Amino acid sequence: MGENSQWWRGAVIYQVYPRSFCDTNGDGIGDIRGVIKKLDYIESLGVDALWLSPFFKSPMKDFGYDISDYRDVDPIFGTLEDFDELVAQSKSKGIRIMIDQVLSHTSDQHAWFTESRQSKTNPKADWYVWADADSDGNPPNNWISIFGGGAWEWDEGRQQFYFHNFLRSQPDLNYHCPQVRAQILEEMEFWLKRGVDGFRLDAINFCYHDSQLRDNPFKPEKERTGRGFSSDNPYAAQYHLYDNTQEENLEFMESIRELLDRYDGSVALGEINSETSLKTLAEYTQGNKRLQMGYNFELLADEFSSNHIKNTVNELEAVIGEGWPCWAVSNHDVTRVVTRWGTGEHRNEFAKMILAMAASLRGTLCVYQGEELGYTESPIEQHQLQDPFGIEFWPEFKGRDGCRTPIAWNRDEPLAGFSDKASWLPVAKCHIDNCVEVQDANPDSVLNFYRTFLAWRKGEQTLLVGDIEFVDAPEQLLVFKRTHNAQTTLAIYNLSDQPLVWRCNSNIKPLPSSPSQGVENLNGELTVSKFGFGYFSI
Repeated sequence: MGENSQWWRGAVIYQVYPRSFCDTNGDGIGDIRGVIKKLDYIESLGVDALWLSPFFKSPMKDFGYDISDYRDVDPIFGTLEDFDELVAQSKSKGIRIMIDQVLSHTSDQHAWFTESRQSKTNPKADWYVWADADSDGNPPNNWISIFGGGAWEWDEGRQQFYFHNFLRSQPDLNYHCPQVRAQILEEMEFWLKRGVDGFRLDAINFCYHDSQLRDNPFKPEKERTGRGFSSDNPYAAQYHLYDNTQEENLEFMESIRELLDRYDGSVALGEINSETSLKTLAEYTQGNKRLQMGYNFELLADEFSSNHIKNTVNELEAVIGEGWPCWAVSNHDVTRVVTRWGTGEHRNEFAKMILAMAASLRGTLCVYQGEELGYTESPIEQHQLQDPFGIEFWPEFKGRDGCRTPIAWNRDEPLAGFSDKASWLPVAKCHIDNCVEVQDANPDSVLNFYRTFLAWRKGEQTLLVGDIEFVDAPEQLLVFKRTHNAQTTLAIYNLSDQPLVWRCNSNIKPLPSSPSQGVENLNGELTVSKFGFGYFSI
C-alpha cells in the first residue's frame, strides 16, 4: 500500500447532488459539466474528496437511485467523457472522487430485470428475489416497503411476486445468487479502472434477504423512532429482522474489500440503517477486511442534545474496535441540519458551531452541498413535489425535496446562477440573499468560516486522528478531549441559544489560531455565548 492509502482517516468528504448543483445546458437539471465548472469553488472549501450522488443511466423514478445501466452516464448528466474529465481535473486539484453505488437493487428497466422476468428458467431467472403467492394468492410474507405499501409486486408474465425494499420500480437483487455477487463486483471495478477513489455504498446492509422469507415481527408504537424515516411511516411498525441486514452480507463486504485492496488508496463508505445501526456499522467495518468506513442516521435524526451526541459517539466507540467512524449531520435524504436542529434564530452562528462540532468528532466527516452556506430547509408546496417518498406520505412527511433544491450561486442572475432557463425544483428565495457570491465577499459568512475552519483543522492531528473522551459539563454544553501523541485538545460547544457558564481547569489555554465563537475564560470560568465554541490546550 502507498503512503496515501489511509487518506480517508480524518478526511472531509463533500457530497454533490449533481442535479441541484449547477446546470450548464439549460434543461433545469444540474450536470457533470456543472460540477467541473464549480471545481474551483469545491477546492476553495479545503475538502479532501468529492462524493458524487448517482449520475448513472436511469428512468429517474427515484432520481438516479434506480439504475438501469451501472456503466453509463445518464444523458441528462452528460457523458462518460465528461465524467473522465471530472476525475482528471479533480485529481489535478488534489480532490479525490467517490461515487454512489446502489447495489441492493436496480431499476425495473435494467436489462437484467427485463430478462429475469421473462421466465423461471432463463439465465437471469434467479438474479432477483422472486416468490410464489401463498395459497390465497397473497404475497409470501408481511414485508413492507420504506416508500409505502407492501414490498411485493405481482408480475403477471412470470406469475410470481418480486421483492422491492423501496419503489415497486426498484426490484431487489438476489445476493444468494453467486452470479449476482460476481457481476456487481465487476460493475464496481469498471469505475475503479476509470480512476475513482472509492464508493459511497447506498443502503449497503439491504443486499441480502432471509432465504426462508420469514415474517418480520410487529414493533410497539413507543419503539418506532429514528432510522431515517418518520414514525408515521408503516415501515416503522415492524422489526426488520428478515428483509435486510443478514449475516451473509458480511462475507460480501469482505469481497468488496478484496476488490478495493487491488486499487491502492480506494475506499468504501457504507450507509447503514438497521435495527441496531451502530452495532451493524461496527460489524461492517470490523478488522481490516471489510468496509473502511460506515455512517448511520443517528446524527441525521431529529433528536438534538449533548446527551444524544455523547451517547451516540460513546456507543459506537465501545463496539467499533479498529474500525473508523464517519459522521454526517446533513445529506440528501433528511431535513437540513440548520432547520432540523436549529431554533430559527442566529442561523449563521448555529451553522458554524455545528460544523465545528461535527468536524471535531473522532472520524471522517461528510458535508452535504449547501451545508457550507448555512442553508435552511427550502419550503416546498405540494404541487411542486418531485420526491415519490413525499408524494406518498404528504402531509405527514413532506419528502426530501426541501433539502435538494438548487444551489444559489449569484444573487442577480436568473435562477440565482444555477441555470439560465429552468430548474427542476425551485431555487429557494431564502437562499438567494445568502448565495455563494454574497457569502464569498463577506469575511464573517458561514462559507468563509468553513474555509477557515477546515484549513485550520488540517494541521491539528488531535482532531484528525486523536482519541476522544467526553467531559462532564452543564446540560447542552458539549465538552470533549481529543488526544494524540501526548497532546490534548479540549473542545467546547454550546448547543443552546442561551449563554452557559462552566467552571473548569484554570490552566487551559486557547489553542493558537483556533477558530472560536463567543468564549471567554476568566481564571478557569468559561462563559460560552449562545451557539459559542472554542478550542483549548491542556
